[in-house]
Amino acid sequence: VHQSKMDFFCKLGYGKQDICKVLKNLGQEALEDDVLKELIRMGSKPQALENQAQPSQLKLVARGSCSTTAGLKWRGEDGSDSSDSLRPIVIDGSNVAMSHGNKEVFSCWGIQLAVDWFRERGHTYIKVFVPLWRKEPPRQDSPIADQHILEELEKQSVLVYTPSRKVKGKRVVCYDDRYIVKVAYEKDGVIVSNDHYRDLQNENPEWKWFIEQRLLMYSFVSNRFMPPDDPLGRHGPTLSNFLSKKPVLPEKKWQPCPYGKKCTYGNKCKFYHPERQHQAQLSVADELRAKTKVPLAPGQEEERGQCP
Repeated sequence: VHQSKMDFFCKLGYGKQDICKVLKNLGQEALEDDVLKELIRMGSKPQALENQAQPSQLKLVARGSCSTTAGLKWRGEDGSDSSDSLRPIVIDGSNVAMSHGNKEVFSCWGIQLAVDWFRERGHTYIKVFVPLWRKEPPRQDSPIADQHILEELEKQSVLVYTPSRKVKGKRVVCYDDRYIVKVAYEKDGVIVSNDHYRDLQNENPEWKWFIEQRLLMYSFVSNRFMPPDDPLGRHGPTLSNFLSKKPVLPEKKWQPCPYGKKCTYGNKCKFYHPERQHQAQLSVADELRAKTKVPLAPGQEEERGQCP
C-alpha cells in the first residue's frame, strides 16, 4: 500500500521526501485525498509547476512567430524571409470596423482582429486607412467601440488617418477609398474590404482590373476574421497563392481511368492509363486505320495473289 501511494504521488510530480513525511504524520492507511490536502498545505509543488515558476531562458520572439518552427514555416527554400514573398496588405478600416459592429457600431476591435490575422501569417507591410474624424469623441449617430485601439495602431505605424477638416461648421472629408486603392495599386498589394469600389473602377481602367483581381473579401464569425479560401472563385487561386508574390502551382495529379484496358476513348480519354505511358495514345478507329495502311511483305503479296 505504501509503495502504491508513493508511485501515485510521484506520477503527480511530488517529491519522495515530502510524500514520506506526510505518510509518516498521517499513517500508512491515510486516504489519498487527505495526503494530497496535506501536501498542498505544506506548500509542496509538483516539479512541473516548479519548472514553470523558474524564469525561462528563452529569447523573445517577434509577434506573429510563436516558435522557431512557425518562423521556418514561412521561409523560402533559399532562406529568404517570408515578408519578401508576401504581398502588402491595405485594409479598408471603416468597412472592416462597421462590418464587425454589425453596421451599427464602428468596432475598432474588428480592425485589430484583421491586423493580427495578417501578422500571424507573416505579412510585414500592413496599412489601415480610417477617416480623421473618427479620432473625435463618439456621437449618438456614430457610436465607436474600443477607440483606444486606433491610438495603439497609430503608434505602431499601422493605422493612417485620411485628412478631414471643418469649414464654417461643416466637415470636409477626403475620399478615403481613393487612398486605399491608390496605395494598394502602387505597392502591388491586396485590398481587404467588402466594398466593390465601382465608382473608382469607372474612373480608372487600370484600377478596374486591379480591384477585380486583388480585392479580398472577408467575414466575421464569432469574433474571428475569416477570408475565403478561394478569393476569386472555385477555379481561381487559393488564398495562400492569392496573398503571395510568387504563387506555387499545384502538381497535376492524374486520376486513373475507371475502365482500365477496356477503355475505347483512346487519346481522347481524359484519365490516366499506365499501360499507354510509353506509346502513342491513339483512338480505336485511328489504330484500325493505321493497321490497314501497313504495306504487306513481298512473300505475303504473292500468297495473296495465289488465293482465289
